[in-house]
Amino acid sequence: MTQVTQQRRVINLAFTGASGAQYGLRLLQCLVAAGCQVHIMISKAAQIVIATETDLKLSGNTASMQEAFRDYAGADEGQVLVFGREDWFSPPASGSGEKAPLVVCPCSTGTLSALATGASNNLIERAGDVALKERRKLILVPREAPFSEVHLENMLRLTRMGALVMPASPGFYHQPESIADLVDFIVARLMDHLDFPQDLMPRWGEDRLASKKAD
Repeated sequence: MTQVTQQRRVINLAFTGASGAQYGLRLLQCLVAAGCQVHIMISKAAQIVIATETDLKLSGNTASMQEAFRDYAGADEGQVLVFGREDWFSPPASGSGEKAPLVVCPCSTGTLSALATGASNNLIERAGDVALKERRKLILVPREAPFSEVHLENMLRLTRMGALVMPASPGFYHQPESIADLVDFIVARLMDHLDFPQDLMPRWGEDRLASKKAD
């Protein structure tokens, strides 16, 4: 009798050069904790942002970055893979590759523009183009203020193409007590849209349901 090995669910995660690196890094931790295989793509600008906003230092070497991300997220060997900006033979680069969702977190307005116009000048843009043409889940997390007319038009165009635009605008109804609580608000929404259970924050109405059941 042949034994079937259960494969990890694959999620593609791209970091681009917008502020808000903490959102993507926290999402990485949660995906690893959920048992996912995470394929990471990172722009040069994102490396600078991560170094500016966090204590995580990334070298330009793909293998070193892979080790740094794995250690940061507490991942198993091989659970986190990093692909270079021109790795055209990686799974995210083709529609015949792994049919995985793509989350761009944070998503720069430059990346929004590239995806809205079909540019594929690097692996992140190509992965987004593949997600759109293959009708795969594509979640974009811009962190900018204010939005110009160009930004809004690009987000509208991408939404009409099937992408989900989720600006990093945390709510306050859960009474956050720290920056980590604000980050977790957005990450919890991302985990929900990726169809993963999460306990970062209660969903709206859960407390009310619990109280009604107790009555």
